[in-house]
Amino acid sequence: MTITRTEHDLAQARAAELIRHAGIPLSDAEAGSIEVADFGLGHLDREGAQILTLVQTDRISVKVLVLFAHQTEPEHWHPPVGDDAGKEETVRVVSGTLHFFREGEGVVVGGVIPEGKEDVYTCRREVVLHPGDQITLPPGEKHWFQARAEPVVMYSFSTVARDTLDGFTDPAVERATSVVAN
Repeated sequence: MTITRTEHDLAQARAAELIRHAGIPLSDAEAGSIEVADFGLGHLDREGAQILTLVQTDRISVKVLVLFAHQTEPEHWHPPVGDDAGKEETVRVVSGTLHFFREGEGVVVGGVIPEGKEDVYTCRREVVLHPGDQITLPPGEKHWFQARAEPVVMYSFSTVARDTLDGFTDPAVERATSVVAN
C-alpha cells in the first residue's frame, strides 16, 4: 500500500504544527524531515505515526512522535540485533492523552483495537499517559499505542534505534512508507 504525495505533505505539515503547538521548538528543516509512517497499510488516519528524529547515533536515539486523533501505532517490539539485546525505550508524553498497551493481563478500556485487527493487537494491559507521564520498555517487549479524541505529541528516548528491524505482529506491516505522486 502507498500514500500520495499530498497525503504525506499534509501529514508532515500537520505534525509540525502540533509539535510547535506543544511548545517544542522546530526549524523549517526539521519540519521537512518528519517521517510519515503508514506502515504499508495505506490508511494513515487509522494506523500510522509521524516521527521526527532529533538525535540518532550508534548508542542513543531521541525522537518526537506525533499521533493524530484516533491514530494507532501498530503493535511491535524491538528485537535483539547481534550482541545487542534490542532497543530500550522511554516514551514521555508532552501533550494529549496516550493510551499505551503492553504485554500482560488486562483489558482494553479507553483504547480501541482497529476494526478486524483483534488477532494482531494482542497486548491488552492499558496504561493511560498524560503530559509529563512516561513509561519505559525493556528490549523485546511487545507494545502499541493510540491517540483517541485528541492528538498526542511525545518524546521517545532510547538506546540505538533500528526501526526497519522492528518486529510487527501484523504480517501486512511494511516499515518503509511508499509515497506516490497524486
